[in-house]
This record gives sequence, C-alpha cells and structure tokens, in this order.
Amino acid sequence: MSNKLDDELAQAAGLGSEDTGRASAPPVAVAPAPRAAAPKAKTSLGLLITLLVMVGALVALFMVGFKEAAIYATPVDQLMAQKDKLMGRKVRVEGELVPGSLEKRDKPCEYRFTLHGKENKETLPVRYPQCIIPDTFRDVPGGGVQVTVEGTLKSPDDFEATLVMAKCSSKYDPTTHEMKPGEGLPVN
Repeated sequence: MSNKLDDELAQAAGLGSEDTGRASAPPVAVAPAPRAAAPKAKTSLGLLITLLVMVGALVALFMVGFKEAAIYATPVDQLMAQKDKLMGRKVRVEGELVPGSLEKRDKPCEYRFTLHGKENKETLPVRYPQCIIPDTFRDVPGGGVQVTVEGTLKSPDDFEATLVMAKCSSKYDPTTHEMKPGEGLPVN
C-alpha cells in the first residue's frame, strides 16, 4: 500500500515511474545540527573573580562601617581611669550632673556642665556646643539628675559632647494621685 502511495505522489509531482524506486534516489546531505556551545572556562573564571571581589568589598565596607559606628559606653569613673586609651575616640558617658555646674553661654552658644561618677571620685567637664538641650535636663539643687553624653574626649579636662540625653528624674507614684469620681472613664 505504501508503494502505491509513493507511485501516486511521484505521478502528481511529474516524475516518471522509473524515478519512484527507493534505491535510485540520490542521498540528501543534511547539515549536522550545531552543538550547544560548551561553557567557556574564561567566562566562568571571570564571573568567579567578579563575585569574589564584590564579596570582599562588601566585607571590607561592613568592617569599616562597623568600626566607625561602634561607640564605647562607660561611666565617668571608668572613662577617667582609661582616658589615655579613649582619648580622641567617640564615647558614650553616663554620670550624674554636679549640682550648680550647668552654665549657658550665648556667644558662642553652648552649654558647659560637669558630671561625676557613682563613687564621686572623678569629675568630667563637658562642653556641648549647641543651643538646644533636652527639656528634662535641668540643674536640680538636690542633684540626682542622671545624664548620658555622647562625644569625644579631647583632653582630660575637655569632653566635647555631640548628644546630651537626660533620664527622666520624675517617677510616677500612684499613692500621690487620687482620681476624682468620673475621672478617667471613657466618654461615649
């Protein structure tokens, strides 16, 4: 049946019956399909080197940034004991405001005050060259104002603060406040 079909196709194509034999057909040269290109070693090596350089740069950037952002926190007594080691470094210092030491200068606008440690052994003169201080930072005659300053120890007698934070000295005592009838109820 397939031979009959081949003969019919040959007649339709205008070929004679002598050309319908399978053995007499000339072989057709088929170009081989191109093979998928193997990955080049240079491309892979270049990509690997690029990735290693990028990872190395990120690690270096992280280390430098982390070192710059690290701030050493210490109480006043410990800072003064290690002043040679911490000189010129950015430091966060915690202490208590010496009563009567808060002074404001107008030209140049700055605040100067003195902190002392828990053991009252060492004092640290602080210079804050800005006009705005926290609202809770007040010189109370009885003392007890806890202050945290961040800045650089320029010399043993000069700490230049870039940030002043005062702890809230007031504490809520529920026994001192009585609610009046109807006070504190939600309004609908």
